[in-house]
Amino acid sequence: MPPAHTGAPVIAGASTPSSPEPHSPGRPGYRRMSLALFAAGLATFALLYSTQALLPAVSAGFGVTAGQASWTVSAATGALALFVLPLSALSERFGRTRMMTWSMVVAVGVGLLVPFAPNLEWLVALRAVQGAAIAGIPASAMAYLAEEVKPKALVGAIGLFVAGNSIGGMSGRIVTGWGAQLWGWRGGLLAVGVMALVCAVAFLVLLPRARFFRPASLNPRAVGRTVAGHLRDPLLLRLYGIGALFMTVFGAVYTVIGYRLVEAPFSLGQGVVGSIFLIYLVGTVSSAAAGQLVARAGRRGALYLAVTTTALGLLLSLADSLWLILPGLVLITAGFFAGHAVASAAVSRTAKTGRAQASALYQSAYYLGSSAGGTLGALAYHASGWAATVGIALLAVLGVVSITLYGSHAARAERRRMLAPGARGARAAAAR
Repeated sequence: MPPAHTGAPVIAGASTPSSPEPHSPGRPGYRRMSLALFAAGLATFALLYSTQALLPAVSAGFGVTAGQASWTVSAATGALALFVLPLSALSERFGRTRMMTWSMVVAVGVGLLVPFAPNLEWLVALRAVQGAAIAGIPASAMAYLAEEVKPKALVGAIGLFVAGNSIGGMSGRIVTGWGAQLWGWRGGLLAVGVMALVCAVAFLVLLPRARFFRPASLNPRAVGRTVAGHLRDPLLLRLYGIGALFMTVFGAVYTVIGYRLVEAPFSLGQGVVGSIFLIYLVGTVSSAAAGQLVARAGRRGALYLAVTTTALGLLLSLADSLWLILPGLVLITAGFFAGHAVASAAVSRTAKTGRAQASALYQSAYYLGSSAGGTLGALAYHASGWAATVGIALLAVLGVVSITLYGSHAARAERRRMLAPGARGARAAAAR
């Protein structure tokens, strides 16, 4: 491995200005950074969910049920959730760019081995290793952006990273879907591995040197205190819950939708089912526009709009007509990505110290929600059909609404407390 040093520059020979300024829109460094993290988001989401569009083919290939095949997705997201916190702690010591670089290298390397798994057990194990490797990227990327980008541009920068996630999820599923139709599901997985390799090279070439990273000592007790502090923060806890529940919806819907569409009355081919994920482009737009949405409606207003959009999409998806199912998926996707961008940006802005740990806890909750949604959604579908999967998703939506309503109530109570005569007198005395 390369020697440890602050920030681990990726571009050889890059120089650090004596008085650097944070990146902001319109500057070359911001564009390179955005493109690099866009490529990272594209590669990681393409790899992370590479088996999701192929679950019916994996079920047929290994002779297993939908619930068993869904573990090829849940193992990856579950391992990511478990490893994101320890790897984020390492990024505090060794640098964001170094952690992202090595995570990318390992994830892509395993991705090129996944197509050759001899049985379901090996496939699930390799996917778990891949998910653990990918864990080094999301939280490190969020912390890198929080350190390197001007605060006013942070929501937009994170929105672009999330947009890369959405395009990665879309393109990975399309590539695997058509690859499976042409060469079998193993060929589809190999194709997405090659695509991720190209993205990884672009990431390594483009990512700017970290200029504001300061290494912290790798002290487990200090990390534990930081994590405990984040877990005592009511706002952060609400944001973690919102991320988990949004991802429960998304994991349930997109893990199961392939099974529904390859069966009667739709009987679509694997390539056509993969092309359904073009709908992810809607997520690219909604996540990138999250900053403007928050500016106009506020964070809670943006979340209310996101959950309403998601719920309407779930209800539309209950129809037995593709002409209603597809708009339903559009609404689900738009609502999910907007809500995710708003919540993840709020985490980065709320945490004043230990940003990597704060983002890691969000990512852990987020991907645990994905694992739970994928597994529960598949089991519900196997037991009672698509309506049962939608029921699970609607319960998660109700959870987001409840948390957001509670946050609104807590904010109003805090404002009343601060405006009370006694509180005003205490603040005046403190000022004197």
